[in-house]
Amino acid sequence: MRAAIQSASMHDAIVVGAGPAGSRYARQAAASGLDVVVLERGPVGEPLACSGHVSRDLWERTPDGTREAILQNQISGARFHVGGPESPAHDFYRDETISEVIDRVALDRHLADAAGAAGAELRVDHTVTDACEDADGVTVTARTPEGRAEFRAKLLVGADGPRSRVRQSIGLPEPEELLHGVLGFDESPDHGDRVDVHLDVPGFFAWRIPRGEAGVEYGLGARPAADPVERFEALTDAYGVETTHRCSGLIPIGPPESVTGDRTLLLGDAAAQTKPFTGGGINYGMTAADHAARTVDPGDPATLDDYEAAWRADLGREIRLGAWIRRAYDLPDAVQTVGLGLTSGRVGVHMDRPSTVFSLDQLRAFVR
Repeated sequence: MRAAIQSASMHDAIVVGAGPAGSRYARQAAASGLDVVVLERGPVGEPLACSGHVSRDLWERTPDGTREAILQNQISGARFHVGGPESPAHDFYRDETISEVIDRVALDRHLADAAGAAGAELRVDHTVTDACEDADGVTVTARTPEGRAEFRAKLLVGADGPRSRVRQSIGLPEPEELLHGVLGFDESPDHGDRVDVHLDVPGFFAWRIPRGEAGVEYGLGARPAADPVERFEALTDAYGVETTHRCSGLIPIGPPESVTGDRTLLLGDAAAQTKPFTGGGINYGMTAADHAARTVDPGDPATLDDYEAAWRADLGREIRLGAWIRRAYDLPDAVQTVGLGLTSGRVGVHMDRPSTVFSLDQLRAFVR
């Protein structure tokens, strides 16, 4: 057995996972003068397991030039279907762009590069196998091409996805639910400005997203017992397409009661900081990362409570409202049809903030 390769020093923070949340925290923390190392199990952004449909708020947290480099299409509305592609469509739209479609792998790489430019150290091909806390800090063990490596830090940041090894190692509670998501891509260009949403999947929905010259993304989220792969194949058959580059992943829904340990915090999918009504979590995870970088002092574990309070105050209400919206997905078809018919048309809501259903913008749009 090869001996463990010891890290040279005590870092301020170890970040596990170089996705949007982990890289955003690393960038902000390193820019504030902290010694940060990021451990990523493989090449950044791979394998793809997440849709690339995002709100325009994303650009507030990305480096200059990112949007121009990774933008694929612009979306101004969504067509909701109670059934499949042949069922009536209920159009919800704005007169301007609501959201955008991006190269999801390229996003991760731009954010990781930004973290590196701020001073964070990125170690790829480092698969974390264990982590433990003690009175002075944390020890993280990783498997590398050269053998086993150990790292020490004052703070551990778990941004390593739905099946977080950090969460398991530290003994933090699991998300309320893990859905199974399936994605596939048709390479035929489509510059349409509408997303299609199908509410015929138990507990969640299926989608079709035009990606400009990059083609079309088809996807579906479902409880594992609902045969998501079989339902995905039925979706693409109904559209008459054969998808390539199919991939799948877990979608965490419902944050646990605590996402912090004695010297550990969770971010993004590891903390189930996602929208219950869409499963998306890029902006929520990056928002939480900003709160973590602002509130947590790696040398003072008591500040982890400040992080818990800050991100929940910002996102907790939106997540609770999103859970109520998701319940409508399982209403009887007739009720969904009536509801969609009454509310379709121009909208004033923000795709990341369900509380905007009660905003003046939405009220004006509904009146019009």
